Amino acid sequence: MGKIKVVHIITKLELGGAQENTIFTVKHLDRGSYEPVLISGTEGILVEEARTLEGVSIHLIPELVREIRPFKDVRALLKMRSILRKLQQEVTRESAGMPPHIIVHTHSSKAGILGRWAARLAGIKLTVHSVHGFSFNDFQPSLVRAFYICLERITARITTCFIAVSDANREEGIESSIFTDNNVSLIRSGIDIGRFQAVTCDRVTMRRTLGVDDHAPLVAMISCFKPQKAPLDFIRVAKVVLNEMSDVHFLLVGDGVLRPAIEKLIGELQIRDKILLAGWRRDIPEIMQCLDLLVLTSLWEGLPRVLPEAMASGIPVVASRVNGSPEAIKDGVNGYLLPPRAITEMAQKVIQLLRDPQKARAMGERGRELVQEFDIWKMLKQQEILYANLYKNGLP
Repeated sequence: MGKIKVVHIITKLELGGAQENTIFTVKHLDRGSYEPVLISGTEGILVEEARTLEGVSIHLIPELVREIRPFKDVRALLKMRSILRKLQQEVTRESAGMPPHIIVHTHSSKAGILGRWAARLAGIKLTVHSVHGFSFNDFQPSLVRAFYICLERITARITTCFIAVSDANREEGIESSIFTDNNVSLIRSGIDIGRFQAVTCDRVTMRRTLGVDDHAPLVAMISCFKPQKAPLDFIRVAKVVLNEMSDVHFLLVGDGVLRPAIEKLIGELQIRDKILLAGWRRDIPEIMQCLDLLVLTSLWEGLPRVLPEAMASGIPVVASRVNGSPEAIKDGVNGYLLPPRAITEMAQKVIQLLRDPQKARAMGERGRELVQEFDIWKMLKQQEILYANLYKNGLP
């Protein structure tokens, strides 16, 4: 068997679990067996990093955007088809009578739909789609949700196999008749555990660079500022906590479309001196060392990468109980899980852990013990095995 050309397609190279894991995969795929290609939109802080990847062919498509834009979507589809056709022609010439060595691996909802149809139109038969959370959720109007489920079901018919990052997404996909137990594999979204556990930084100095007092309790949320993550709920949680513990500081790491709304709410609640907006950061392992607690207020998820990052760092978590989050955070063991939008209840758990640092430390240590399942090198190996079996058998 010659080298397998694996084409990863993703909508936007922002700082997020799906994006960082995709970059890691194309960077570290075994070059003796695989030839990685990356297709993405032009937006996102990781674009420049992608351009520097050695041995990776990069194709950036300006029309590939997250929002539904029919004209741009059609152009993105046609551009992807053109790129994939050229790649297909290359591997056909190189295969010398053997089956073409090419697999298309899509990520995220938008690129997942357009990328798989582009592969179909280009004549590529082997496609993998990673579910990092579905395009449909319980917070959508029923007709919108039904439309997205229908779209996923139709596109599933031209998909060879699926990867789910959580058991919850795996079960939801089966229940929604998008895939079956026979064509979906569970491969956890991974993190570089060693990077988080071996980090060395001066906690006091790092806190000062963030503008936080040496001894003030520090609670953070690390995420994109988009509706899925409900960052406005984090601000509301902060307000409830501050009503009882005025010395606490809150840190929001990330950015996105909801930033103006976040800044407005902070002003309305008169807590500007207690909320720090740090923007996108690449030093998350160092920031984790400064925290007393991580909060995540998501409305839906695949399996948020920041949770095992906190676990590897020994930081307890208070998060919403959605999709794959309970597969990382064991309620009452290494953190607490509350229903989404449960502002008061979430704030009370934050207060409880801040007032009981011994319990918080114990929860953090339990997180360290439970994090090995999320090793990023394990994720990579599982993907390589899937690719090899897919090419050999046409099935996972």
